[in-house]
Amino acid sequence: MRILHILDHSAPLHSGYAFRTLSILREQRRHGWQTFQLTSPKQNAGDVERETAEGFEFVRTPYRPGWLAKVPALWPFDEMRATEARLLGFAREVEPDVLHAHSPVLDVLPAIRVGRALGLPVVYEVRALWEDAAVDHGTTTEHSLRYRASRALETHALRRVDAITTICDGMRRDILRRGIGADKVTVIPNAVDIEKFRVLDGADAGLARSLGLDGWEVIGFCGSFYAYEGLDLLIDALPQIVASRPRVKLLLVGGGPQDAALREQARARGVADRVVFTGRVPNDEIDRYYSLASMLAFPRRSMRLTELVTPLKPLEAMAQGRVLIASDVGGHRELIENGRTGLLFEAGDVSALARAALRLLGDAALRDRMATAGRRFVESERTWARSVDRYEAIYSSLVGRRERA
Repeated sequence: MRILHILDHSAPLHSGYAFRTLSILREQRRHGWQTFQLTSPKQNAGDVERETAEGFEFVRTPYRPGWLAKVPALWPFDEMRATEARLLGFAREVEPDVLHAHSPVLDVLPAIRVGRALGLPVVYEVRALWEDAAVDHGTTTEHSLRYRASRALETHALRRVDAITTICDGMRRDILRRGIGADKVTVIPNAVDIEKFRVLDGADAGLARSLGLDGWEVIGFCGSFYAYEGLDLLIDALPQIVASRPRVKLLLVGGGPQDAALREQARARGVADRVVFTGRVPNDEIDRYYSLASMLAFPRRSMRLTELVTPLKPLEAMAQGRVLIASDVGGHRELIENGRTGLLFEAGDVSALARAALRLLGDAALRDRMATAGRRFVESERTWARSVDRYEAIYSSLVGRRERA
């Protein structure tokens, strides 16, 4: 089986998108499949034609904006033009059995055109919907003209591909509501490398000392600092938590658009000495920071994206035997069984967040039970080997259909 993946971006860039891609590629190679990888102009690779990262060669799409790029509403079509030209040449070179395009829709539309030109089936992996991503980044609002146009373009693509995969049940339900047949959509959930994320035996003492966390109870968060993550709620809850647990500090690992605002908020709330900002850390060191946390917190706000999409970080926490609290948005409810593998609290409610944190910090037996249950859930349901197995039936069906045709 020869699979050509069309991607928005990839390693060596660091993002949840890039990490999921690497996990899929590694498992597909273990299945004995040949994979080829092409990235869109969003990679910002300049004039680089090909690049090796994490043991995989990625074919890049050098981009020289044409006249379409000068028109605000038409720049996506200019990028798709570049992707299509690069993809057509590369597909002719490697002769894949399947084109596998990953979100956003700007990757799948060129794949559809190339697939038709070469007689190749197209799989569309929906990791997020383009119109919702634009809302999350603040470039449009829900129900705006741009939002409706983006949604129509997404639905257009979904109807024209041969098969669809998506990362969770929430996304699958949204796709089906667009009139797509249920037999066309398969959930390939986010997962973890169970060998990489092992149960942590204890805190990294040296790191704890260097961060001023030695001897403290630590509430941690690891990830990107976007507004929808609700980290401002976590800082607002900290005074309530400290009033009952005076030896608590907050550890925020990562960075992003909200970084400066969160630091200013901590100063304004008088808890700057209780919040440790590490900045972004290398992915291969993240377990050291997880080891410091008495518990992890994921206070995502309720919005369309968080209600539909399951995040990856709670799975990583459970895989390492960490206990967690999380807001009760739909994406968390798919992953966390309240009272068994974690504690859920009402999204957007600072007092509910504080109560959940205090309950978990004050009950060692509950933490032990949740740590064990969370790890077992990941081992049985959310390994990459188990998730990637689901591609086999999809690919085989498409290749068989093509051969019969």
